[in-house]
Amino acid sequence: MNKNERSQLDSNLLRTFVEIADCGNLTQAASRLNRSQSAISVQLRRLEEELNVSLFERSAKGMRVSLHGEKLMPLARCVLSDIDKLQALFTTPLKGRIRVGIPDDFEENVLERTLATFAHNHPGVEIAASSGCTANFPEAIRKGDLDIAVCSGTDNVQGDVFLQQNMVWAASKTLFINQSDAVPLAVINHRCWMGELPKKVLEQHERPYEIAFECSGLSSQKAAIRAGFSIGILLENNLEDDMKVLSIHDGFPPLPTVKRYIISNDNAPKELIDAMAFSIKHAI
Repeated sequence: MNKNERSQLDSNLLRTFVEIADCGNLTQAASRLNRSQSAISVQLRRLEEELNVSLFERSAKGMRVSLHGEKLMPLARCVLSDIDKLQALFTTPLKGRIRVGIPDDFEENVLERTLATFAHNHPGVEIAASSGCTANFPEAIRKGDLDIAVCSGTDNVQGDVFLQQNMVWAASKTLFINQSDAVPLAVINHRCWMGELPKKVLEQHERPYEIAFECSGLSSQKAAIRAGFSIGILLENNLEDDMKVLSIHDGFPPLPTVKRYIISNDNAPKELIDAMAFSIKHAI
């Protein structure tokens, strides 16, 4: 086969490859790309067949870029960047103002990545960002104080669900507690589901507890957990190296999965909402 007979690579296949590499798993990559997991699995297989190499090493922990994938990655990013620049030449720049609410329990730097990506792609748009408890965002959307927000919940959620995250019981690696002891809880006191969940779950399983530490944000809660005198529930990706996960074997009941979803004001400009939603999903 000569070079003119070879099939042309689809840039969408390269974009799928990069997203999977950035996420480390198919589920999150599918959410970012607004496609089904089966669809991006097919795209990845097509790309690997086109190149006749395996681009990932698969394991129970996720997908890690292979040596062939590492070789492809810089060129794939370069190609996609050039395509984005080409498309931008013929796209009317967005203008206006958008007000966005971002949860304060997100992984560090998510807010920074969201705003940096949006500002880079849409320099003509003014951003007003708020970070806080997601329980307040639906009312702010309803009143018109926010245009778009990321909310979270364990059930009966509304809006565009784009991410599911596991919650865990987190403790310092130096903390040891007997199953008969009252659980010293570190809770965020927003008076929302996040602060009430550990108490509710422990009560349902008749496990005694006491509030050892109350705070208003994730950073303070993690500091109390690291200090070794309290236990809290964290999103799995917020765990730190000096923390351990307590399981049912330690007397701690399982926790529900958290769903992240986007809500928006119907009166806000759709093109700005879509652009900010894209930046949020790609910052996770």
